[in-house]
Amino acid sequence: MATILRDWSYRYQWLYDGISRLAAFSVGGEARFRQLALQGLTINSDNQVLDLCCGSGQSTQFLVKSSQNVTGLDASPLSLRRAQQNVPEAAYVEAFAEKMPFADNLFDVVHTSVALHEMQSEQLQKIINEVYRVLKPGGMFTLVDFHAPTNPIFWPGVSLFLLLFETQTAWQLLKTDLPNLLTQIGFKVGKPTLYAGGSLQVIQARK
Repeated sequence: MATILRDWSYRYQWLYDGISRLAAFSVGGEARFRQLALQGLTINSDNQVLDLCCGSGQSTQFLVKSSQNVTGLDASPLSLRRAQQNVPEAAYVEAFAEKMPFADNLFDVVHTSVALHEMQSEQLQKIINEVYRVLKPGGMFTLVDFHAPTNPIFWPGVSLFLLLFETQTAWQLLKTDLPNLLTQIGFKVGKPTLYAGGSLQVIQARK
């Protein structure tokens, strides 16, 4: 069932959007959810910004309001076509996050929204290394993704959502200490901010 629903959610934009809105309800709606990782972050109009695993541009639409140099990267041609239609102000690159076709020290900000939970452990390690490589010294990596709920009331809802729409990698992320992983690679990591009963984490890490 999870595989079918997951496939449908990516195939049909209306279903994906509906799921996104439902999942974002706990933090005040999708617009707020898509900007959680950007809170407190200063982005100037000339900053080079990468929206990593940009999907259909749900977060890209907010990044282009701050910078004129936003690039969206995704491995899905279908998602990139949708992103181009939804947010034509950004540039787009089709590539895998663990092997980005960018020069070292290029971006001021790398942002990713609920994408890391789709990665196997080895893949996740490679992606974070790549993010570190393409960021300028002093650049910021900002992300929002799943976290093991700290409020037990949220466990049933999170568990049902992961069972229906995600794969084993999402469960693995709940057990992963992302701040520690980022620190080991060389980032200076601030204290994560938790939302929705602790089921979502926002991390901002500086190179």
